[in-house]
Amino acid sequence: MRIIVCVKQVPDPEQAKMDKEKGTVVREGVPLIVNPFDLYAVEEALRIKERLGDVEVVAISMGPPQAEEALREVIAMGVDTAYLISDRAFAGADTLATSYTLSRAIEWIGDYDLIICGKQAIDGDTAQVGPGIAAHLDLPQITYVRKIEEIKEGYIRAERMVEDGYYVVEAPLPCVITVVKEINEPRLPTLKGKLRAKKAEIPVLTPDRINADPDKIGVSGSPTEVIEIYSPEIKKEGRIYQAEEIEKAVEDMIEILKKKGVL
Repeated sequence: MRIIVCVKQVPDPEQAKMDKEKGTVVREGVPLIVNPFDLYAVEEALRIKERLGDVEVVAISMGPPQAEEALREVIAMGVDTAYLISDRAFAGADTLATSYTLSRAIEWIGDYDLIICGKQAIDGDTAQVGPGIAAHLDLPQITYVRKIEEIKEGYIRAERMVEDGYYVVEAPLPCVITVVKEINEPRLPTLKGKLRAKKAEIPVLTPDRINADPDKIGVSGSPTEVIEIYSPEIKKEGRIYQAEEIEKAVEDMIEILKKKGVL
């Protein structure tokens, strides 16, 4: 069995900045991390490998050359092989172009049984790339997976989280799933893993190598456009409610909360 995990390098949210004119995240001078939801995807792939035994875990990432750092981090966790999808032609991609590019890389790797993505990237919050990959590859998908109940040759059964509970969904393999943080707790890289990651060779996949259509990648393949970016106004308001009797003060507060829809 071969599992492909999609990994993205994102700016540290505590120090992230936006370019309001370009409508993009400023990455220069900002610490970069592995998208947290993708770490749950990596961990789940490794747990499947530990349960089933004969499994290869492959990580892929689309981004600039420094995204190689994210791939080395997941190799240190236990990933077997990694590929960096990197070229100037890929720059400026929206979720449609990104999912197309990743799907072309996945087809180039080939012989896959399961594709795992984090439910979303914290720098975009669209949750569209995983489903987009499934659409491009014409594969079944299970999104917001909180638990894999069973997986075997040609079959997967998983719990899909919804607002008021979960559904149990079965699908044939190959399949695309996106996972939520409730699914596991990502492991830390080991010293042995870090040494292996440092020496690992990470091939770079270019548009020509994965046979990507130039009109479907980067800016050319991105039909969406960011019109405006702004920081939401944060309003802080405090009120003091007084009454001679404590019971009356509590009753007044309850009525206020009811009117605001809190209770």
